[in-house]
Amino acid sequence: MTRVWAENFDEWRKTARNLLAVGQTPEEVYWEQNDFESLFAHVESLPPAAAPPTKVPADFVSLASRVACHRDPEKWSLLYRALWRLSHGQPHLLKMATDPLTHRLRRMDGEIRRDAHKTKAFVRFRLLQENDEDHYIAWHRPDHKVLPLVAGFFQRRFAVMKWSIVTPDQSLAWDGEALQWGPGLPASEVAHEDKFEDVWRTYYRATFNPARIKIKMMKQEMPVRHWATLPEARIIPDLLSEAETRVETMIGAMEGDRETAEDYLPPVADYPSLRSAAASCRACGLCGPATQTVFGEGNLSARIMLVGEQPGDEEDLRGRPFIGAAGQLLMELLEKAGLPRDELYVTNAVKHFRFVQRGKKRIHQPPDARNIIACKPWLQTEIRLIQPQVIVALGATAGRALVHHGFALKHDQHKDLFFDGIPIYATWHPSAALRATQPQPRADIEYHISETLRRALKFR
Repeated sequence: MTRVWAENFDEWRKTARNLLAVGQTPEEVYWEQNDFESLFAHVESLPPAAAPPTKVPADFVSLASRVACHRDPEKWSLLYRALWRLSHGQPHLLKMATDPLTHRLRRMDGEIRRDAHKTKAFVRFRLLQENDEDHYIAWHRPDHKVLPLVAGFFQRRFAVMKWSIVTPDQSLAWDGEALQWGPGLPASEVAHEDKFEDVWRTYYRATFNPARIKIKMMKQEMPVRHWATLPEARIIPDLLSEAETRVETMIGAMEGDRETAEDYLPPVADYPSLRSAAASCRACGLCGPATQTVFGEGNLSARIMLVGEQPGDEEDLRGRPFIGAAGQLLMELLEKAGLPRDELYVTNAVKHFRFVQRGKKRIHQPPDARNIIACKPWLQTEIRLIQPQVIVALGATAGRALVHHGFALKHDQHKDLFFDGIPIYATWHPSAALRATQPQPRADIEYHISETLRRALKFR
């Protein structure tokens, strides 16, 4: 038994290469944990590598660099087991979604991605004065050791500031020229009030929507363990107590278009009740010209949910989503990606067809903000019912319904996106490929959709 140790991804990669070079199987290696300093004396020195570095898929390197930040003490041995299998006859291991090792690593990767996203969202800087210079400091307690993964984000976003981010495990400082790493510190060594606390609270009060209070979801998106370092968290009890009065004030100030689909939600949110209630929805003006409501359909236990824009002409006439020309193209791309439609749940951000009549033809028009807002409760309830592991947003309208009103595919598709904690992969709507006038743009769009579907398939 060879006993080895790694503190970070680079050390693990170097050690793993040497182990592979001398033919050490995963069963012959014991990875010590850096939490047990008394064991360091027993860690064996490895012989130098006797072979060139093993070639592995690029997505494994990317995944391993993230999993290396996980707190699971088995992470190093799990990664070495995967590396061994990738280099010994199973080069497509990461595409084997049902493999227990792949499943576990993908799940750990998802936890890391979510924690990194929360770190970006919940770091709050306080102002310090050092030698008559402004220095901003923040204390944050992530679930995992994700600070290295978000360092570049904070460096780019706050390039003109001098700042430090401190966690219990490590700290990171930017002096305007270079990043510097240091030890972690407890909150008592860092936390303090400053003049910007009231700014955060004013901003949060202004953006708080009392008409959409979902306390459970709020705690999922803003976990209670982070509240101590969030200045805006102090006013949440007051905002909740004021919510009913504020809602009444908002309703009184509205002029027309007061309803949303929330006014039509059934008491029991099972699929037959939702579909039946949606058929009677009159929350926006689209219900008049459209033939019928086109509700989502598919596997009610689906791991992947596809969200499009709205029904098209054929979908409106037949009452089913994604059966027209764009839907047929989507089915072809799903088949290429290895995703059977009967394993998915497919729906649209807006449930009625918006069009303008020109002679006998009904010409598609994109839904406007009012349509998206009015229909959003149907989409939210579908997501809660299905509870998918990942959502694929097809087009900008789906992104606006799931992420934010200003969503733009060009700028947001590569960001870490979530809806109620569920990862979102954004790509083109298949209709964009059909509208392309040249072969190459169409091929590029189809390729991007296919690759996004494959990413969703791999997600665990």
